[in-house]
Amino acid sequence: MSPFTGSAARTCDWEHLRVQLADGVATVTLTRPEKLNALTFGAYADLRDLLAELSRERAVRALVLAGAGRGFCSGGDVDEIIGATLGMDTGRLLDFNRMTGQVVRAIRECPFPVIAALHGVAAGAGAVLALAADFRVADPTARFAFLFTRVGLSGGDMGAAYLLPRVVGLGHATRLLMLGEPVRAPEAERIGLISELTEDGRADDAAQALARRLADGPALALAQTKALLTAELDMPLAASIELDASTQALLMHGEDYAEFHAAFTEKRAPKWRGR
Repeated sequence: MSPFTGSAARTCDWEHLRVQLADGVATVTLTRPEKLNALTFGAYADLRDLLAELSRERAVRALVLAGAGRGFCSGGDVDEIIGATLGMDTGRLLDFNRMTGQVVRAIRECPFPVIAALHGVAAGAGAVLALAADFRVADPTARFAFLFTRVGLSGGDMGAAYLLPRVVGLGHATRLLMLGEPVRAPEAERIGLISELTEDGRADDAAQALARRLADGPALALAQTKALLTAELDMPLAASIELDASTQALLMHGEDYAEFHAAFTEKRAPKWRGR
Protein backbone atom coordinates (compact mmCIF):
# COMPACT_ATOMS: atom_id res chain seq x y z
CA MET A 1 0.00 0.00 0.00
CA SER A 2 1.21 3.47 -0.82
CA PRO A 3 2.37 5.68 2.09
CA PHE A 4 1.00 8.79 0.35
CA THR A 5 -2.29 10.15 1.63
CA GLY A 6 -4.66 12.98 0.86
CA SER A 7 -6.02 15.69 3.12
CA ALA A 8 -8.18 13.41 5.27
CA ALA A 9 -7.23 13.40 8.94
CA ARG A 10 -6.29 10.25 10.79
CA THR A 11 -9.25 8.44 12.34
CA CYS A 12 -9.09 8.80 16.13
CA ASP A 13 -12.04 6.62 17.11
CA TRP A 14 -13.21 3.36 15.55
CA GLU A 15 -16.79 2.41 16.35
CA HIS A 16 -16.45 -1.32 15.77
CA LEU A 17 -12.88 -1.97 16.89
CA ARG A 18 -10.63 -1.31 19.85
CA VAL A 19 -7.25 -0.12 18.61
CA GLN A 20 -4.19 0.14 20.84
CA LEU A 21 -0.72 1.26 19.70
CA ALA A 22 2.36 0.64 21.80
CA ASP A 23 5.94 0.99 20.58
CA GLY A 24 5.32 -0.23 17.06
CA VAL A 25 2.78 -2.94 17.94
CA ALA A 26 -0.90 -2.42 17.11
CA THR A 27 -3.51 -4.54 18.86
CA VAL A 28 -6.87 -4.54 17.08
CA THR A 29 -9.70 -6.21 18.97
CA LEU A 30 -13.17 -7.09 17.70
CA THR A 31 -15.55 -5.83 20.38
CA ARG A 32 -18.95 -7.52 20.17
CA PRO A 33 -18.38 -10.22 22.79
CA GLU A 34 -22.12 -10.68 23.37
CA LYS A 35 -22.40 -11.75 19.70
CA LEU A 36 -19.12 -13.71 19.61
CA ASN A 37 -17.73 -10.75 17.67
CA ALA A 38 -20.03 -11.36 14.71
CA LEU A 39 -19.10 -8.96 11.92
CA THR A 40 -21.35 -6.17 10.67
CA PHE A 41 -21.03 -3.99 7.57
CA GLY A 42 -19.39 -1.36 9.77
CA ALA A 43 -16.88 -3.80 11.24
CA TYR A 44 -15.73 -4.90 7.79
CA ALA A 45 -15.40 -1.28 6.68
CA ASP A 46 -13.49 -0.31 9.82
CA LEU A 47 -11.01 -3.17 9.35
CA ARG A 48 -10.49 -2.22 5.70
CA ASP A 49 -9.96 1.46 6.46
CA LEU A 50 -7.85 0.93 9.59
CA LEU A 51 -5.39 -1.35 7.81
CA ALA A 52 -5.06 1.20 5.01
CA GLU A 53 -4.35 3.99 7.50
CA LEU A 54 -1.79 1.98 9.45
CA SER A 55 -0.08 0.94 6.23
CA ARG A 56 0.26 4.56 5.11
CA GLU A 57 1.56 5.82 8.44
CA ARG A 58 4.36 3.23 8.61
CA ALA A 59 4.46 3.55 12.41
CA VAL A 60 3.29 -0.03 12.99
CA ARG A 61 5.80 -2.87 12.73
CA ALA A 62 3.49 -5.71 13.81
CA LEU A 63 -0.26 -6.10 14.40
CA VAL A 64 -2.22 -8.48 16.62
CA LEU A 65 -5.84 -9.17 15.63
CA ALA A 66 -7.88 -10.50 18.54
CA GLY A 67 -11.45 -11.00 19.69
CA ALA A 68 -13.00 -9.96 23.01
CA GLY A 69 -14.93 -12.41 25.18
CA ARG A 70 -15.45 -16.12 24.58
CA GLY A 71 -14.24 -16.37 21.00
CA PHE A 72 -12.32 -14.78 18.16
CA CYS A 73 -15.10 -14.21 15.61
CA SER A 74 -18.24 -16.16 14.70
CA GLY A 75 -18.41 -14.72 11.16
CA GLY A 76 -20.98 -12.44 9.59
CA ASP A 77 -23.92 -11.47 11.78
CA VAL A 78 -26.93 -13.58 10.75
CA ASP A 79 -29.45 -10.76 11.11
CA GLU A 80 -27.38 -7.69 10.29
CA ILE A 81 -25.63 -9.16 7.26
CA ILE A 82 -27.33 -12.34 6.03
CA GLY A 83 -30.81 -10.98 6.68
CA ALA A 84 -29.95 -7.62 5.14
CA THR A 85 -28.36 -9.07 2.01
CA LEU A 86 -31.57 -10.91 1.14
CA GLY A 87 -33.07 -7.56 0.18
CA MET A 88 -30.15 -6.27 -1.89
CA ASP A 89 -29.90 -6.14 -5.65
CA THR A 90 -26.92 -7.66 -7.47
CA GLY A 91 -24.98 -4.39 -7.57
CA ARG A 92 -25.19 -3.92 -3.81
CA LEU A 93 -24.31 -7.55 -3.19
CA LEU A 94 -21.24 -7.22 -5.38
CA ASP A 95 -20.20 -4.09 -3.49
CA PHE A 96 -20.53 -5.94 -0.19
CA ASN A 97 -18.61 -9.02 -1.30
CA ARG A 98 -15.87 -6.89 -2.78
CA MET A 99 -15.56 -5.03 0.52
CA THR A 100 -15.06 -8.27 2.47
CA GLY A 101 -12.39 -9.27 0.00
CA GLN A 102 -10.71 -5.89 0.40
CA VAL A 103 -10.24 -6.66 4.10
CA VAL A 104 -8.41 -9.89 3.24
CA ARG A 105 -6.28 -8.11 0.66
CA ALA A 106 -5.45 -5.42 3.22
CA ILE A 107 -4.26 -8.06 5.69
CA ARG A 108 -2.13 -9.76 3.04
CA GLU A 109 -0.75 -6.54 1.52
CA CYS A 110 -0.06 -4.41 4.60
CA PRO A 111 3.70 -3.89 5.11
CA PHE A 112 3.85 -5.48 8.57
CA PRO A 113 3.21 -8.97 9.95
CA VAL A 114 -0.31 -9.71 11.20
CA ILE A 115 -0.78 -12.22 14.03
CA ALA A 116 -4.24 -13.63 14.75
CA ALA A 117 -4.67 -14.41 18.47
CA LEU A 118 -7.25 -17.18 18.57
CA HIS A 119 -9.43 -18.68 21.26
CA GLY A 120 -12.88 -20.17 20.95
CA VAL A 121 -14.65 -19.96 17.63
CA ALA A 122 -13.20 -18.67 14.36
CA ALA A 123 -16.05 -19.37 11.95
CA GLY A 124 -17.06 -18.21 8.50
CA ALA A 125 -15.53 -14.82 7.81
CA GLY A 126 -13.75 -15.07 11.16
CA ALA A 127 -11.94 -18.18 9.95
CA VAL A 128 -10.89 -16.37 6.76
CA LEU A 129 -9.60 -13.35 8.70
CA ALA A 130 -7.43 -15.73 10.73
CA LEU A 131 -6.39 -17.55 7.56
CA ALA A 132 -5.27 -14.29 5.94
CA ALA A 133 -2.97 -13.46 8.87
CA ASP A 134 0.74 -14.24 8.64
CA PHE A 135 0.67 -16.15 11.94
CA ARG A 136 -2.15 -17.88 13.79
CA VAL A 137 -1.47 -18.27 17.52
CA ALA A 138 -4.18 -20.31 19.23
CA ASP A 139 -4.99 -21.92 22.55
CA PRO A 140 -6.62 -25.38 22.87
CA THR A 141 -10.16 -23.93 22.82
CA ALA A 142 -9.74 -22.60 19.28
CA ARG A 143 -11.82 -24.15 16.51
CA PHE A 144 -12.12 -23.19 12.86
CA ALA A 145 -15.21 -23.65 10.70
CA PHE A 146 -15.50 -22.50 7.09
CA LEU A 147 -19.29 -22.43 7.09
CA PHE A 148 -20.12 -20.86 3.73
CA THR A 149 -21.60 -23.94 2.07
CA ARG A 150 -23.79 -24.45 5.14
CA VAL A 151 -25.61 -21.21 4.38
CA GLY A 152 -25.95 -22.08 0.70
CA LEU A 153 -22.95 -20.14 -0.60
CA SER A 154 -19.65 -21.11 -2.21
CA GLY A 155 -16.90 -22.19 0.14
CA GLY A 156 -14.59 -19.92 -1.83
CA ASP A 157 -15.55 -16.74 0.02
CA MET A 158 -13.20 -13.80 0.68
CA GLY A 159 -10.30 -15.60 -1.01
CA ALA A 160 -10.61 -18.79 1.05
CA ALA A 161 -10.32 -21.05 -2.01
CA TYR A 162 -7.07 -19.27 -2.89
CA LEU A 163 -5.48 -19.08 0.57
CA LEU A 164 -6.52 -22.29 2.28
CA PRO A 165 -4.97 -24.79 -0.20
CA ARG A 166 -1.72 -22.84 0.06
CA VAL A 167 -1.73 -23.19 3.84
CA VAL A 168 -3.02 -26.75 4.38
CA GLY A 169 -2.94 -28.33 0.90
CA LEU A 170 -5.70 -29.00 -1.62
CA GLY A 171 -7.01 -32.17 0.04
CA HIS A 172 -7.58 -30.63 3.45
CA ALA A 173 -8.88 -27.40 1.90
CA THR A 174 -11.44 -29.29 -0.17
CA ARG A 175 -12.74 -31.08 2.91
CA LEU A 176 -12.88 -27.95 5.06
CA LEU A 177 -14.52 -25.72 2.46
CA MET A 178 -17.04 -28.26 1.15
CA LEU A 179 -18.16 -29.83 4.41
CA GLY A 180 -17.86 -26.84 6.72
CA GLU A 181 -17.08 -29.11 9.67
CA PRO A 182 -15.28 -27.67 12.70
CA VAL A 183 -11.53 -28.17 12.98
CA ARG A 184 -10.36 -28.14 16.57
CA ALA A 185 -6.97 -26.93 17.71
CA PRO A 186 -5.05 -30.25 17.71
CA GLU A 187 -6.04 -31.07 14.12
CA ALA A 188 -5.57 -27.47 13.02
CA GLU A 189 -2.00 -27.59 14.33
CA ARG A 190 -1.38 -30.96 12.64
CA ILE A 191 -2.44 -29.73 9.19
CA GLY A 192 -0.62 -26.40 9.50
CA LEU A 193 -3.59 -24.12 10.07
CA ILE A 194 -2.16 -23.04 13.44
CA SER A 195 1.32 -21.54 13.63
CA GLU A 196 1.67 -21.89 17.40
CA LEU A 197 -0.50 -23.79 19.89
CA THR A 198 -0.31 -22.36 23.40
CA GLU A 199 -1.54 -23.42 26.80
CA ASP A 200 -5.15 -22.65 27.69
CA GLY A 201 -5.80 -18.91 27.88
CA ARG A 202 -2.32 -17.96 26.70
CA ALA A 203 -2.95 -17.12 23.03
CA ASP A 204 -3.14 -13.36 23.56
CA ASP A 205 0.10 -13.29 25.57
CA ALA A 206 1.91 -15.48 23.05
CA ALA A 207 0.66 -13.34 20.15
CA GLN A 208 1.89 -10.20 21.89
CA ALA A 209 5.28 -11.80 22.52
CA LEU A 210 5.57 -12.76 18.85
CA ALA A 211 4.48 -9.27 17.78
CA ARG A 212 7.14 -7.74 20.03
CA ARG A 213 9.79 -10.04 18.56
CA LEU A 214 8.77 -9.09 15.02
CA ALA A 215 8.48 -5.38 15.82
CA ASP A 216 12.00 -5.38 17.27
CA GLY A 217 13.36 -7.01 14.11
CA PRO A 218 14.41 -5.60 10.72
CA ALA A 219 11.06 -4.15 9.65
CA LEU A 220 11.92 -3.52 6.00
CA ALA A 221 13.32 -7.03 5.55
CA LEU A 222 10.18 -8.52 7.11
CA ALA A 223 7.89 -6.35 4.98
CA GLN A 224 9.69 -7.44 1.81
CA THR A 225 9.57 -11.09 2.89
CA LYS A 226 5.82 -10.84 3.35
CA ALA A 227 5.43 -9.11 -0.01
CA LEU A 228 7.45 -11.81 -1.78
CA LEU A 229 5.53 -14.64 -0.10
CA THR A 230 2.29 -13.17 -1.43
CA ALA A 231 3.54 -12.14 -4.87
CA GLU A 232 5.36 -15.38 -5.65
CA LEU A 233 2.40 -17.68 -4.94
CA ASP A 234 1.46 -17.52 -8.62
CA MET A 235 4.85 -16.96 -10.21
CA PRO A 236 6.98 -19.47 -12.09
CA LEU A 237 10.36 -20.24 -10.53
CA ALA A 238 12.38 -18.13 -12.96
CA ALA A 239 10.28 -15.01 -12.29
CA SER A 240 10.42 -15.62 -8.53
CA ILE A 241 14.21 -15.90 -8.57
CA GLU A 242 14.50 -12.69 -10.58
CA LEU A 243 12.17 -10.86 -8.16
CA ASP A 244 14.22 -12.19 -5.23
CA ALA A 245 17.42 -10.94 -6.85
CA SER A 246 16.00 -7.45 -7.44
CA THR A 247 14.68 -7.24 -3.90
CA GLN A 248 17.96 -8.34 -2.34
CA ALA A 249 19.92 -5.86 -4.44
CA LEU A 250 17.73 -3.03 -3.13
CA LEU A 251 17.95 -4.20 0.49
CA MET A 252 21.74 -4.48 0.24
CA HIS A 253 21.77 -0.67 -0.09
CA GLY A 254 19.77 -0.39 3.14
CA GLU A 255 20.96 0.78 6.55
CA ASP A 256 19.95 -2.46 8.25
CA TYR A 257 22.23 -4.54 6.02
CA ALA A 258 25.20 -2.31 6.86
CA GLU A 259 24.15 -2.30 10.52
CA PHE A 260 24.28 -6.09 10.66
CA HIS A 261 27.85 -6.07 9.39
CA ALA A 262 28.86 -3.38 11.87
CA ALA A 263 27.19 -5.22 14.76
CA PHE A 264 28.81 -8.51 13.77
CA THR A 265 32.23 -6.86 13.57
CA GLU A 266 31.77 -5.12 16.92
CA LYS A 267 30.30 -8.25 18.55
CA ARG A 268 27.01 -6.62 19.59
CA ALA A 269 23.32 -6.97 18.78
CA PRO A 270 22.12 -5.10 15.67
CA LYS A 271 20.11 -1.90 16.16
CA TRP A 272 17.48 -2.34 13.43
CA ARG A 273 16.00 0.84 11.96
CA GLY A 274 13.74 -0.58 9.27
CA ARG A 275 15.61 1.30 6.55
